Amino acid sequence: MPPSRRGNEMTAESNESDLCRRGAAAVISARAPALCIVSLLIVVFAGAARAQPAEPSPAMRAALPRTPAVPSEIGIDQKLDERVPLDAEFRDEAGKTVRLGDYFGRKPVLLVLVYYDCPMLCTLSLNGVLHSLQTIRLSAGQDFEVVTVSFDPREKPELAAAKKRVYLTLYNRSSGWAGWHFLTGDEGQIRRLTSAVGFRYKWDAASGQYAHATGIMILTPEGKLSRYFYGIDYPPPDLRLSLVEASDGKIGSAADEVLLYCFHYDPATGRYGLVITRVLQLAGAATVLVLGGFVVVMAFREKKKDQMPQHKDPKDAEI
Repeated sequence: MPPSRRGNEMTAESNESDLCRRGAAAVISARAPALCIVSLLIVVFAGAARAQPAEPSPAMRAALPRTPAVPSEIGIDQKLDERVPLDAEFRDEAGKTVRLGDYFGRKPVLLVLVYYDCPMLCTLSLNGVLHSLQTIRLSAGQDFEVVTVSFDPREKPELAAAKKRVYLTLYNRSSGWAGWHFLTGDEGQIRRLTSAVGFRYKWDAASGQYAHATGIMILTPEGKLSRYFYGIDYPPPDLRLSLVEASDGKIGSAADEVLLYCFHYDPATGRYGLVITRVLQLAGAATVLVLGGFVVVMAFREKKKDQMPQHKDPKDAEI
């Protein structure tokens, strides 16, 4: 083969090779976004697949720790509008025998059921009560009573007195010493009270503690259950409204009465919720009052203007 022809063939092959490489690069460049998306999806789905836990075998499932079920003897049942046994007898911090009714009659009552030697929940509950009482303007002893009762019959007035010193010192309101009471009692009297308010608890021999729920109750001056609050945190605005409501308007302000009209107590949650219809009613009434006042003012101005003497222009009189 002549050298010139072979050189031409080699040049053609080189050009063809370059075209192929360029074509492949162009194809890869054109498909790069799609390839990136596909790769990303593969990575995501692979990660998700790795994140999915394997279904445990029956043997592994049996070996897993089980969450203990809450015994049916523990809980708080709402008994709204029912009365507590005002003749039940307890001992106050000084060891004096008192009747539950001694703290009723004139003011609403905040009832707290705990046991003073509780290592956890009862202290948290009392701390929640203290925080809420420190926040609201109403004062224990002046506007309402606080009655804390131990449901452990083994506890004595000395322990109740120690608890009172701690919490009343932190409360730091002079009226509190005469208005926040810490009581102890016998098993029979304690059961009468806890049964009346729906408070269910049980002694756990394994842990050496009482298993119980936490919550507080608001009662009217007549001893009727008015409101329940659950847990260890009691929102101060809700607590204030419940005390005002239980007092039948004898404590609180006009603003509290308006709030009670706009907010409704939900027994399922133990909270006060906004009632939109009542807010709209108040807004409508306020609008009518504003418009009515505007009309009266304008009518008064027009009447006054008509009664004013008319002064004639001297130029008109000369003509």
